[in-house]
Amino acid sequence: MFKKDPLKKLEQERTDLSTRAFHAQRNGDIRTYSALTAEAESLKERIDALKAEASE
Repeated sequence: MFKKDPLKKLEQERTDLSTRAFHAQRNGDIRTYSALTAEAESLKERIDALKAEASE
């Protein structure tokens, strides 16, 4: 009943990573931008998999 939604947590984490990546890119730190973007994409794949699993 009071259990938090894991999808919501993952989506928030992805948003945070994307924001950090954006700031890294604006500051000229392309390596950090690339790493953070890759992590965000990985989380997106996990989120999509969980959503597909939940809809079955």
